[in-house]
Amino acid sequence: MPGQCSPCHGGEIMTAAERLQETIRLLTDLVAFPTVSSDSNRALIDYAADYLAGHGAKLNIWADDSGKKANLFATLGPDGPGGIVLSGHTDVVPVENQEWSSDPFTLRESDGRLYGRGTCDMKGFIAAALATVPHYASLDLKRPLHIALTYDEEVGCYGGMALIDALQQAGIQPSVAIIGEPTEMRLIEGHKGGCEYTTTFTGTDGHASDPEAGVNAIAYAVRYITRLMELADEVKTRAPSVSRFSPPWTSLQVGTISGGIARNVIPGQCTLDWEMRPIQNSDRDFIKEQIEAYVDGHLRPEMQAVSDRADIITETISEIDGLEPVPDNEAVRILSELTGANHTDVVSFGTEAGLFQRLGLSAVVCGPGSIEQAHKPDEFIAISELEKALSVLEKLSRKLV
Repeated sequence: MPGQCSPCHGGEIMTAAERLQETIRLLTDLVAFPTVSSDSNRALIDYAADYLAGHGAKLNIWADDSGKKANLFATLGPDGPGGIVLSGHTDVVPVENQEWSSDPFTLRESDGRLYGRGTCDMKGFIAAALATVPHYASLDLKRPLHIALTYDEEVGCYGGMALIDALQQAGIQPSVAIIGEPTEMRLIEGHKGGCEYTTTFTGTDGHASDPEAGVNAIAYAVRYITRLMELADEVKTRAPSVSRFSPPWTSLQVGTISGGIARNVIPGQCTLDWEMRPIQNSDRDFIKEQIEAYVDGHLRPEMQAVSDRADIITETISEIDGLEPVPDNEAVRILSELTGANHTDVVSFGTEAGLFQRLGLSAVVCGPGSIEQAHKPDEFIAISELEKALSVLEKLSRKLV
């Protein structure tokens, strides 16, 4: 496991080459923490907290109810509103049943690439942000610089949601959020949301020779799915006239369905998992309102006319806000100036950016590495990508002094 970290060069200003080596050193340590979402991230959080505190950062660490997961929110510079947040999630996806060429939790360098779980998604960005902290700490900052490290992004952005709640309760109100997901340093100003649900149908078992005597849970699940697919078509008409997403509308689909025990038994239980990817939060609300109205107005009354024990219950697994493009986005303006980019993109994968937007921040997704490498065996980040990120992060200090 990684050892204790220490400030570099006694606080002296590092050259670009030294900062890159510090980034690789930090990334080596970060990768060695096996922060799969199902496990604790506390050791990594403690490591980052020690490093940040060593450079004078003020720390907030908020643990979840189990105490095994935590968010870290560190601040350099003055207290007060208007700060810039560099945000990254600390959890990684599992490595089981993947064929790796080397230990996924030991950083390996080869041909200008750094291999290891999380190098791309997204410990590379975290390492670059931490490596730039000594530079920020050496300046007389007029605007706060925040480092946000979260848990459980990969399984539903639970840490990000908890962080937003904690910031609200603490009265901390930055104005800009840069989420360093792997975009090859392209500026992403919009992405779809991600909403996941499990709907359980409880009917009554019975002999198939008398179907009317029972409540067929699968039959009602089929009608529910049919209505969902109708809504999937209806929501296409709600897409903005100019949509840059692919597909250009909110998508909706059923992923799994399970129920019944035999073909000659009326099934008393059925469960289905479904999801939607809203391009605007109003689509999410529309779909939920319409399907709930169908359940309340048709399905549930029919079921309970046969048995008052029959019911339909939907559990929200996660509702991740999308990042909606807005005309005036300070985060985009800042990174456009620092990177020289003259255009922005949108993507279909989700991030924590929409959560910061909900808090009232302008947000942009921009980080080193390619999403094409994420979640795969032999995940890697190119060293050249880290160099690009470090250059931008160093220039960001212009917006803080």
